[in-house]
Amino acid sequence: MKLAQRWTWWRERRRVHPPDEIHRAGELAEQRLAKISRAAGKKNGWHIAESVRIPDGEHGGKREIDLVIVGGNTMLVVEQKHWSGSFEINDEEEFIQHRKNGTTHNHSTVNQRIARKSRMLVAMHNERVGMDSGVDVRVVLAFTNRNLDWPASVMNLGSIVKDEAGFIGLLEDEHPGELNEALLETVTGFGTWDEVELNGGLMCKGDVLELGLGEVVDGWQSERRTPLVGRVDHRTGVRSLFSSRPSRLELQAGERRLEASLPYGKTLKMHVVGRKHPEDIPWSTIASINLSAPSLNDHLGQSLQKP
Repeated sequence: MKLAQRWTWWRERRRVHPPDEIHRAGELAEQRLAKISRAAGKKNGWHIAESVRIPDGEHGGKREIDLVIVGGNTMLVVEQKHWSGSFEINDEEEFIQHRKNGTTHNHSTVNQRIARKSRMLVAMHNERVGMDSGVDVRVVLAFTNRNLDWPASVMNLGSIVKDEAGFIGLLEDEHPGELNEALLETVTGFGTWDEVELNGGLMCKGDVLELGLGEVVDGWQSERRTPLVGRVDHRTGVRSLFSSRPSRLELQAGERRLEASLPYGKTLKMHVVGRKHPEDIPWSTIASINLSAPSLNDHLGQSLQKP
């Protein structure tokens, strides 16, 4: 290998990609809410599903729902926001956040978007069971940061609006009745985001399209029915500049496990959330991967029209 290639490879392994603090804070808040919701809702028979991704038959692609909670024949479709500062709602129902650092951000029509997702999800469940299931679906806006001031107008949107304590209280106080097993099966049959962590802690979420490690591994990846996790150990010392095998990969899916060294130039193809096109991510910049189990319900909703 030419020295220039070794130099490029070595620098890629040493490059640090720090986490996005704003998005990281939101992700930690989502994880916290899911965890305490499970504890609070267990006694009354509430079941929690995180980061539920449903296909969008009208616009293409997939749409994420922060939490879907099923109890009895009731489904809570939850949009969590961990904003600080304050926000206002304009005449188009756009949520305009005013952060404490003086910046302003337009979050668009938060309530309209989550309401649309709830209608899509119920329609896909009805499609799956072959009838109108009569599900009691409720849209919930959960504002979990204590340092947020709400406008009174948020109560006029038709959704349930709660802070963190109020949301947990709802799960603790309400007894939804005998579980609709078919509804729970629909909700848990959708996938979640794939996660790729870069060296330094930056987390990329989206869909991993190809591992880029050859036909054997890609075939294994396409046929799996369980989550796939992997870790990469990179040597970054000066001596590793001259090593032909400075990076080692471990992959595991269920009982199957693979260990291999990573050659120069290998890339993973991923469509990261919020970006227009898939991109190639060099394996030399990757610390770990966590790919969700394939969705059982991707076929649902493909023929649904706009609600």
